[in-house]
Amino acid sequence: MNNYLLLLLPILTLLSPAAWAQTPAAHNPVIHADVPDLSMIRVGKTYYMSSTTMHMSPGVPIMKSTDLVNWQLVSYAYDTLSTVDAMTLANGKSTYGRGSWASSLRYHQGTYYVSTFAQTTGRTHVYSTKDIEKGPWKAVSFRPSMHDHSLFFDDDGRVYMVYGAGKLQLAELTADVSGLKPGTTPQTIIENASTPAGPNLGLPAEGSQLFKIKGKYYLFNITWPKGGMRTVVVHRADKITGPYEGRVALQDLGVAQGGLIDTPDGKWYSYLFRDYGAVGRIPYLVPVQWKDGWPVLGSPAGKVPETLPLPANKSLIPGIVASDEFTRRKGEPSLPLVWQWNHNPANQFWSVAKRPGYLRLTTGRVDTSFVMARNTLTQRTIGPVCAGTTALDVSHLKAGDFAGLGVLQKRYGLVGVQASAGGKAIVMVSAESEKPVELQRLPLKQDKVYFKIECDFQDRKDIATFFYSLDGNTWQPVGGPLKMAYTLPHFMGYRFSLFNYATQAAGGYADFDYFRITDKLTK
Repeated sequence: MNNYLLLLLPILTLLSPAAWAQTPAAHNPVIHADVPDLSMIRVGKTYYMSSTTMHMSPGVPIMKSTDLVNWQLVSYAYDTLSTVDAMTLANGKSTYGRGSWASSLRYHQGTYYVSTFAQTTGRTHVYSTKDIEKGPWKAVSFRPSMHDHSLFFDDDGRVYMVYGAGKLQLAELTADVSGLKPGTTPQTIIENASTPAGPNLGLPAEGSQLFKIKGKYYLFNITWPKGGMRTVVVHRADKITGPYEGRVALQDLGVAQGGLIDTPDGKWYSYLFRDYGAVGRIPYLVPVQWKDGWPVLGSPAGKVPETLPLPANKSLIPGIVASDEFTRRKGEPSLPLVWQWNHNPANQFWSVAKRPGYLRLTTGRVDTSFVMARNTLTQRTIGPVCAGTTALDVSHLKAGDFAGLGVLQKRYGLVGVQASAGGKAIVMVSAESEKPVELQRLPLKQDKVYFKIECDFQDRKDIATFFYSLDGNTWQPVGGPLKMAYTLPHFMGYRFSLFNYATQAAGGYADFDYFRITDKLTK
């Protein structure tokens, strides 16, 4: 073989069909983590997405991407939705599974808007900013609470929300999006939006997302026929008030609820999500073709593809979740955006400054259970597998305190240290039965201890395994495996949780040295 051919070989290899077949591609789900109720916009070449985190604080996470596949957290619409008892875990009340639900993200005349609604407050909430990544956000709210609404700015300057379940209604808002337009009343635009999926009704059509493309209005909804699966229904009309005609747009794998997004080069996708067991509700992208004025979802039509002609997925670490050594440089926020508190925090009882390099959780009151304890710090678990590890100094726990690492859902699991008058013990607790059961207790004679929880979501296995270590190197299983389950009372995928709560007297504290997350399990 001559030298000329030797030089050509690498080029010819790259041009061969086999090489093209190996070109990295994105795969579904695009995010294997709990990021439900997506609402998405594109501003220039940048995509932004909002999602639902309900009872968590801060709330309505905002994510950013340049390729539709790889996302990073950049902001939250609010720090605190409300200070009612249910949001602060006060007087025995909580807002699990409620708080703020599906949001609508829009960009209009230089301003970003995120609107959401909350059963907890009975109101519709609208947040606006000129800078979606840095804020500040202006907040307004008004009654009623418009279920699964879609905020919509029409070409004629009028502003609307489409909302409801089954019967879909259109309400006109004031130009500043601060409330219903005086002198107007909501009108029904579709009597039963579930009709295209057939008469065997299960979940009435909801999750409205309204778009205007080439002069036509397109309304996306989800419905769930009895005995069937989550289904995308699309209606279209020439006027925003209708009449609307509808059809089933996708019925595959239960991937549904979302809307439309286009790329700068004119390609279209539908962003949707899928209920996927204990990890939560996970986002998918589905290619869209246009035929006879209708969006045709799927590739081939009607099917959710495993791969997509988009850049390959990178790890969700550190875009959606991240490790944290709790060291802070001057000017850095106290907590990175990956963290959310389970309900509103009591800010005087936590700190990353009192002992630099540590998160200190101090008990501020006596609590009866893990799920009712304040200042539990959480971030998502991720699939298909993940592990969370922490180290903590328990030398300042008071008798009755329990501190450690958990996976939070109604059927939670915990591994931590319980203090008593007789000393300290490593304890593993399982609430698989929806009641906490102590599975193992081991005496602890030292002040620093390490904990790890491994989560296996492969093929919906949904198993969490718990470990402890006395030196950070040699790990021992403790208690037993937890069969994780996505329950509607919490309505959220499992979350890693750092906790410390008192059962006898307030004032004790635990110092967490770090939290580390990986997308691999121990071999």
